[in-house]
Amino acid sequence: MAFRLAVYAAMCGVADPEGFSAQCERLREILSEANKTVNLTRITEPEEFAIKHVADSLSIAREFPELTTEYMKLADIGCGAGFPSLVLAMAFPNLRITAIDSTGKKTAFVERAAAELGLRNIRVVHGRSNELNRRPQFRHQFDVVTARAVAAAPIIYLDACDFTKRKNGRFILYKTPQQAEEDLPALAIACRKAPVVWQTTEVFELPEGAGQRLFLYSVPDGRKEIATTRAGRG
Repeated sequence: MAFRLAVYAAMCGVADPEGFSAQCERLREILSEANKTVNLTRITEPEEFAIKHVADSLSIAREFPELTTEYMKLADIGCGAGFPSLVLAMAFPNLRITAIDSTGKKTAFVERAAAELGLRNIRVVHGRSNELNRRPQFRHQFDVVTARAVAAAPIIYLDACDFTKRKNGRFILYKTPQQAEEDLPALAIACRKAPVVWQTTEVFELPEGAGQRLFLYSVPDGRKEIATTRAGRG
């Protein structure tokens, strides 16, 4: 049975799953055209795109459903071709997303795609997180900082540790189980003086056997009770 993105989107809390699915197909067309001149992704075939880019990006909402309804500011570090930032902006208009990448060709694409898709809840920033981290307009501004397929978690955290709001701001990082297993000991060392602890969600499967995923996320030290009921053994 072919994968139906609209069904998965509904499971992730998207209010208009059919409209979202159509918008994602338009994004795929924009990306495929841009990919002819700029190497943005190797994944452009419709079903593979829907699963490995869109469904993967959306999976954060299944684990953290508050993202689907609450007003939040979210920074996507290393946004690449817009995953998850463009997907989340299309799915959840309650989010105010800042898509960040150090490669100008990628940020130019995300900006162009957002304009063509009529997205008003996303801004694009060309820069490095470790440099933006020192700028007042980025310090303690975000409820959530995320990153997908970018770097090891300790690097992401240390480069952007001041992005999160002082109260209840958190990192939620897309990881495979193996990546999380490698990252957690290094995080314990990197964050030994930081006011955070790290946990993981349970491992889950992406649709159509596309692989295993979990989220590695920060919790303010001493407040482990705010962890979601799906928190695992981080």
